[in-house]
Amino acid sequence: MVSAQLRVQFLEATASLIIAAFGLVAALAWNETIKSLIASMYPNDPDSLLGLTTYAVIVTVVAVIATLVITNAIKKAKAVAEKEEKE
Repeated sequence: MVSAQLRVQFLEATASLIIAAFGLVAALAWNETIKSLIASMYPNDPDSLLGLTTYAVIVTVVAVIATLVITNAIKKAKAVAEKEEKE
């Protein structure tokens, strides 16, 4: 018989893998979108140094903004959780 704790761990791990897979699919979709944007901005040579640099800057800016938003959300959630524990 499988213990309840093991089932919960299995479900948590499975959920994490599914979420990661959807995250990868979303990242790949955004990758193609940004590549198409760069290709439309530089139709003669989207793979030029300028096109690749523009792509890298866009991806970096999006990654930094997403990191800041997620970090702030986690801080707020922790603050709320700590406040609720004190009450």
